[in-house]
Amino acid sequence: MQNLLNAFYRSTPAALLIIALALAATGCSSLRFPGVFRIDVGQGNLITKEMLDKLRVGMTPRQVEYVMGSPMIADTFHPERWDYIYSLETGKGILVQNQLTLFFENERLAQIDTSRYKDPEALRNDLLQQMGIELPKPTDEAENTAPEEKKDQAENKEA
Repeated sequence: MQNLLNAFYRSTPAALLIIALALAATGCSSLRFPGVFRIDVGQGNLITKEMLDKLRVGMTPRQVEYVMGSPMIADTFHPERWDYIYSLETGKGILVQNQLTLFFENERLAQIDTSRYKDPEALRNDLLQQMGIELPKPTDEAENTAPEEKKDQAENKEA
């Protein structure tokens, strides 16, 4: 009986260590098991070019909230600053982020900080570049052609 108890006491720390490591590993999202599908996770406020075009200095917070939605971060210590943040993490671990910061003074929009803002097309291109997908390059002829000329060229091809 004594031998059985000694064996139990010697194996208990090892067993507890194995159980603790197994539990810790199940909580880690950084582990990537092969063959396991991971979804793309988008969080925050998706900021479109149309929304940004509607913003005007002098708008009330209520008007801004109508155009942009609720801010992702409204700091209680800095109520005059609203941060609209969007992040997308793909299942492969690629992360793209977009941020727009608005500053208010005397209950009016005073400043729009677009220093960390990317329009949706640039955000898409950033994601594709990180994924290793080559971006389609526009041809020189298409860039130099005015929309009216493109329409005329299309009509000439049909005729």
